[in-house]
Amino acid sequence: MKAFCSWSGGKDSCLALNRAIKNGYEISHLLTMFDETGERSRSHAVSLRLMRAQAESLGLKLIAPAASWQDYEKVFIEELRKLKSQNIEAAIFGDIDLQAHRDWEEKVCAAADIKAVLPLWNEDRLDLVNEFLASGFRSVVVCTNEKYLPKEFCGRVFDEQFIEDLPEGVDACGENGEFHTFVFDGALFKNPVPYKIDEIYRHAPVYPSGESGSFYYAKLIL
Repeated sequence: MKAFCSWSGGKDSCLALNRAIKNGYEISHLLTMFDETGERSRSHAVSLRLMRAQAESLGLKLIAPAASWQDYEKVFIEELRKLKSQNIEAAIFGDIDLQAHRDWEEKVCAAADIKAVLPLWNEDRLDLVNEFLASGFRSVVVCTNEKYLPKEFCGRVFDEQFIEDLPEGVDACGENGEFHTFVFDGALFKNPVPYKIDEIYRHAPVYPSGESGSFYYAKLIL
C-alpha cells in the first residue's frame, strides 16, 4: 500500500516510519506542517533547511505547507487530498496513546478517504524508546517544556543517559509534551544530517484555546 508519513522529524514519527516500511508500506512522502512564515516546523521549530536535509538523507520527498493554528486542519486536509490524487492510500502517524490525537488523525484522513495507520499505538513507552535506540537511531532534543524540564535538558542528545536523568514523572517518550527531538542519523538514513546548535532560546506562545506555555528551543543550523 502506498503511504506517506506525518512527520515531525522526531523519534516517534521516525520509529513509526521504520515500522511501516518493515510492514511493507511503500513510503514516498513526508508531510510536515510549518508556521505561517514557512521557515520553522509547527511542532518542533526546526528550520525548513534542516527538514529538507533530513528528508533527502531518508530518500523521501518533503511536503512543507505553511499554516496558522486557525487554518491548520484545513490546510492539512488539502494536502491529504493532493496525496490521495497521487494514489496514496495510507497515512503513518507516530502517536502512542493519546486518544484525542488519534481521533483528530482519523477525522482528517476520513475527509480525504485515506487510512490512518498508527504503528506504535498502545505500546509501552519505555519499550518504544529502547527499540528506537537499539535500532541505531540518533536524535537531539530540540524543545523542552519548562513545566517539566529545566533549560539544561534542551540541546542534549537523546540517549540512555538522557532517559536516566529525567526527573520523576517525566515520560521517557515525552508523549505528554515534555520534550521533542530531531533525528539526525540511523538505519534509514543514507548519511548523518550535520547540525550545530546556534543557541538555546526561550519562547512562551499563546495557543488559540487561550492556553499558554513556556518552552526552551535548540536552534539547529547546518
